[in-house]
Amino acid sequence: MQNSKVGARVRAFRDQQSLSPDKLASTAGITAEALAQIESGTACPALGPLSKVARALGCSLGTLLDDEPVQDPLVVRLADRQPQKGSHACVNPAPGLTFHSLGKGKVDRHMEPFFVELAPLPKGEEPPAPSSHEGEEFIVAVAGKVGLLYGGRETILEPGDSAYYNSVVPHLVSCKGDEPAAIYAVTYIPC
Repeated sequence: MQNSKVGARVRAFRDQQSLSPDKLASTAGITAEALAQIESGTACPALGPLSKVARALGCSLGTLLDDEPVQDPLVVRLADRQPQKGSHACVNPAPGLTFHSLGKGKVDRHMEPFFVELAPLPKGEEPPAPSSHEGEEFIVAVAGKVGLLYGGRETILEPGDSAYYNSVVPHLVSCKGDEPAAIYAVTYIPC
């Protein structure tokens, strides 16, 4: 999905509720400038701020992100997965992460399921800062070595290992080593 579509949805929900941009930004806990960039489509928002906006609007993140609703059950075939640089085409993740949404189209969902490919960090490049948002996350390593920096402590996950954590604590998931890694991830963000 393009940034402009997400921005238009945010603006439409804000208008429906007769909220000023300043009021929505304040309620969501983001800057008015960040909201203006989201609404104009000039910024590719991170999952945390966009989930805060969705919560402030009283809708799910999926409602802001998905183009076409689907009927239950939603089945995503391996061959049909669409890689996206971001948790959705508009959401800006840490560098080196490629997301495959496994819930796109299910607009009434309360969880965001993904398959995530993690590329090794280029030599000499610093990892991004950990981020936080409301909710919980569950990840399962399926390939390579995965680093989970959580609250200042790093844990290395190998294939078959999993972690379940409160995402309000600053965290960062990354590839460790020279080989790519992969995880299945489910994020829950309360409405």
